[in-house]
Amino acid sequence: MIIDAHNHPDWHGHGLAKFLANMEANHIDMTWLLSWECPADEWDPSFTQALGLVDSENGPIPFSRCVSYAEHAPGKFILGHAPDPRRPDAIDRLASAIDMHGVRVCGELKLRMMYDNFDAIRLFKFCGEKKVPVIVHLDYEFDTGKRYPRPNYWYGGGIDPFERAVQKCPDTIFLGHAPGFWAHISGDDQYDKSPYPKGPIVPGGKMIAMLRRYPNLCCDMSAGSGLNALMRDAPFAKEFLIEFQDRVLYARDQFDNKHQEFLNSLGLPKDVLEKLYSGNAQKLVPLTA
Repeated sequence: MIIDAHNHPDWHGHGLAKFLANMEANHIDMTWLLSWECPADEWDPSFTQALGLVDSENGPIPFSRCVSYAEHAPGKFILGHAPDPRRPDAIDRLASAIDMHGVRVCGELKLRMMYDNFDAIRLFKFCGEKKVPVIVHLDYEFDTGKRYPRPNYWYGGGIDPFERAVQKCPDTIFLGHAPGFWAHISGDDQYDKSPYPKGPIVPGGKMIAMLRRYPNLCCDMSAGSGLNALMRDAPFAKEFLIEFQDRVLYARDQFDNKHQEFLNSLGLPKDVLEKLYSGNAQKLVPLTA
């Protein structure tokens, strides 16, 4: 069985029919289908073409689109929803989504706020009580050569606020995702200089230390960020995936098959591959619940 633990409705031109066809072509049985809700001034307008429908109040990827997919394709999607914790009704909105629509994941949280914000901590602790894992997107701000509308779009405030959130919410499972998380696999100090650092992994990566210290931290290997972090040093990647075989989830955040191709090239033991492809996802979100 293969579960894609990170994707979005209407993402990169994939409406429902094309999305389902892509899943079948890549032997994906189920997808965690995530919203992305944030204020209009917190997402890069260059994403507009990739986003499809945008809801002016709940965009850029409103939860309503996730619900629509699940209604039209029963059994193919596990719903994720992450309301902005700064909204006074955030916990009520998530609770309603859990009760009414069967939401099992809080994600994707992708906001220009520190993830140890008091309101975020309240939401995270609520997720811990409900046994709902939280997927967070981390991005640093650094010089991209652009000046308008912003040099870069940072999210989460970096690894340190995220670590404090993980510390403060030991009963909540967090899945780290995106360039600002995966760049910390290496101790080469490139995390705030390039979204996709190159070269062999240098010992001392903050992400490795956090995984060893916090049992409630897991990894979402989706997108170019997760794949780049692993592909930059294949021998290290094999060791990493064996050491953290219970903490890494196969995920795409896109529609190609590069993640599977790379995982299958590493010569990993069969039981490790089974955990990465679906076992760890089912441990966090049991399919029988």
